[in-house]
Amino acid sequence: MPATLIGLIVALACVMLGAITHGVSPVFLVTNVTALLIVPGGALGATMASFEFEATTGVFKAIMKAVLPKPMPDGAVNIGILVEFARKARHDGLLSLESEIGQIDDIFMRRGLQLAIDGSDPEAVAQVLKTDIKAMKVRHKVAADWCQAYGIFAPTFGIIGAVIGLIATLAELDHPELLGAGIGGAFVATFLGVFMANGVMLPLSNRLKRLSALEVQGRELVLEGVLSIQGGQNPRVIEETLISYLSPKQAAAFREAGNGG
Repeated sequence: MPATLIGLIVALACVMLGAITHGVSPVFLVTNVTALLIVPGGALGATMASFEFEATTGVFKAIMKAVLPKPMPDGAVNIGILVEFARKARHDGLLSLESEIGQIDDIFMRRGLQLAIDGSDPEAVAQVLKTDIKAMKVRHKVAADWCQAYGIFAPTFGIIGAVIGLIATLAELDHPELLGAGIGGAFVATFLGVFMANGVMLPLSNRLKRLSALEVQGRELVLEGVLSIQGGQNPRVIEETLISYLSPKQAAAFREAGNGG
């Protein structure tokens, strides 16, 4: 099970168990219709107002990617492919790679190698690939910022819900038996706002930023490899350079597998 989904479940479970230990029903916390309308609905509206509509419709796909992510490109596998291509290009020339790049699944790598094979200037190849990375970072940032904005608005709407609940409760001063339940219900909105911010949306924002950083790192590895191949560098040097993009554990596993020499 993905770490993000596990973390969200753990946060929810611990909060609900904590509520139970104090005699608060979890059902009471999540069935207050007024609080549900004001907090999730109000925060959603405020966040939608902060972004273009396309950002809101696209963020749900990004959230699913964070909760149930697809496997990221394997850096070690990409290094192996790039080093093998470097050996072939050094021996037979860049044009010898043209018949093989169609078998590469990584679109970014295939695009970079095709530019190199076509004889593009190395600076032009670097510029195209760096622009691609920069544009990807901008796209990813929108979803992360959306979740972060929701996390900022939610507690405020929790306070709004609590104030409305207290106003309604104060109107019942002639019925003291209703005050306790009314005050408790009012603070449900505060709970929802704080929990949705710190237990859901801000963690999702952080996860989206982390996924983006990992994807950027993977593409930078490919960029370095493509430019090195185009520059005719020694495959061994290329390999050692690209290994630096891996974590120490991944690098050790890569070497133990016999790929590092």
